[in-house]
Amino acid sequence: MASVSNDQNMSMAELLEQEEHVMQEVKHGTIVKGVVASKKPGEIFVDVGAKYEGLVEPRDLDNLTPEEIAEINVGDTIPVYVLKTPNDEEAHIILSLSRARAEKDWDEAERLFEASEMIESKVIGNNKGGLIVSFGHVRGFVPGSQLTSVQYNAANKSDRWGELTGKTLKLKIIEVDRSRNRLIFSERAAADDLRVEQKKERAKLLESITEGDVRDGRVTSLADFGAFVDIGGIDGLIHLSELAWTHVSHPGEILKVGDKIKVYVLNVEHDQQRVALSLKRLQPEPWSEVFDYFHIDQIVDATITKLTNFGAFARIDNRIEGLIHISEISDRNISHPRDVVSEGQEVRVRIIHIDPDRRRMGLSMKQVEDESDWADYEQAEDSDGEDAE
Repeated sequence: MASVSNDQNMSMAELLEQEEHVMQEVKHGTIVKGVVASKKPGEIFVDVGAKYEGLVEPRDLDNLTPEEIAEINVGDTIPVYVLKTPNDEEAHIILSLSRARAEKDWDEAERLFEASEMIESKVIGNNKGGLIVSFGHVRGFVPGSQLTSVQYNAANKSDRWGELTGKTLKLKIIEVDRSRNRLIFSERAAADDLRVEQKKERAKLLESITEGDVRDGRVTSLADFGAFVDIGGIDGLIHLSELAWTHVSHPGEILKVGDKIKVYVLNVEHDQQRVALSLKRLQPEPWSEVFDYFHIDQIVDATITKLTNFGAFARIDNRIEGLIHISEISDRNISHPRDVVSEGQEVRVRIIHIDPDRRRMGLSMKQVEDESDWADYEQAEDSDGEDAE
């Protein structure tokens, strides 16, 4: 008995659904749902639950792509737009598939306009005033003055606009007029909104960053004054002075774009939305352990890093920077260090002074030369003695 009752209930539901389908009002200018009754090349009949069967106007199918037509099958329920109701018993209700889809796109455009939402749309062409973009089955227009991808007053702007065909742009609807078939977009407004969103997102990210944090980062760009590093959606700056404990003339001496590094967060400026980073703070402060590696009278290799009127600075073991006073560069009298050395040159020096408290190291080139000359003299003396024997 339960089985018979279920069958009866299902039949009643089907009858109610059929009655609802028959009861729907079909009149000009409305969108109704119908069931595809038959489909032939260039001809689709749709049962819209009325006295007359509906015919999708053959010319209307030209507005659909072959792929869209192929997706329509007999038995499918589809929305159709009523173009014309019959005047006599032998006529059909004339329907449009493309118009129904377009009307839904207009509804969506009005919703997006009211919500002030951004969209992505593909450029399908251009004219002397701007770009033509697709929005479903509706065409929209982006005036040249509302573009940011190409300057409005740029030379050969039409050619430049043409280069954007096929590109997808972030846009915002600034005008909807369905009756005039007018749908206007703005790339500039979308860019403004995007900047606001990025600023909010940046502020949110900044809240999660604390001074003293150690973060993983990736070098995104190099400038004369430092290196920019992405630390998870926000770029921070390692100033030139924070790259190493020794003198660095350009960040390219230490880093390259794409390098993955760990950085120390020096400072977070929430108002300016800036983050100061350091690379050297994650390395031991070299002066605190200088005597572990160097001692007075030690002869080491060094690289000249900077020339001044009073001497030349030299970096030792990429760890400590010391000064070769002009009087310690050469035995002969020179007016400027450049007379003997140049930046980047490799030299041998003797450590003659270490002051870790003042972070100073004195170096000498001429005392290495003196030692070399004395060694040559001793070697020559020994050779003469052997010859005499």
